[in-house]
Amino acid sequence: MRIARLLGTLATVSVLACASTSLVGCGGDQAHTANIKPDNMPEGESWTGVYFHPVYGYLHMVQNENNVIGKWKRADQSAWGQLSGVATGNVLHFQWKEHKYGLVGPAAESSGKGYFVYKVGAEKIPELDGQQGLGSDETGGDWHNVKQVRMTPDLNSIKGDTTAAQPAAKDSWQ
Repeated sequence: MRIARLLGTLATVSVLACASTSLVGCGGDQAHTANIKPDNMPEGESWTGVYFHPVYGYLHMVQNENNVIGKWKRADQSAWGQLSGVATGNVLHFQWKEHKYGLVGPAAESSGKGYFVYKVGAEKIPELDGQQGLGSDETGGDWHNVKQVRMTPDLNSIKGDTTAAQPAAKDSWQ
């Protein structure tokens, strides 16, 4: 009797957990996408620049026509990442990939989709407001960045060394 009651409680908790969050993949394969309508890019502004987030560090982005690419290195130096996407007005939809330093195997890399909305804040400082999701999800975690004045993006400054922890020739470790 106690086991049946416990199993019933666990089943209820499981159903509630699936219903209460969009991040748990409980039976549905539907990707979560942002329903964002693009507006005009603020006058005189460009996606090209360096943006700061306290966790993701400095995000260096370069725009070529409507294509935007970027790279970042986390503030705690634990990982580096890259993104690429297409901008429509003040909205950028992108795909991203992040590599964790010192790890190998499936846990060493994560990827997903995301979006940014380019805005000029109250202090006339440009900002990127957006989210990033895992896998095919475009939403999930907030990603708000502030554009850095007088910083020039340098994609080559983000050095992603994912080969240092791999075996040397003939499967011997150095």
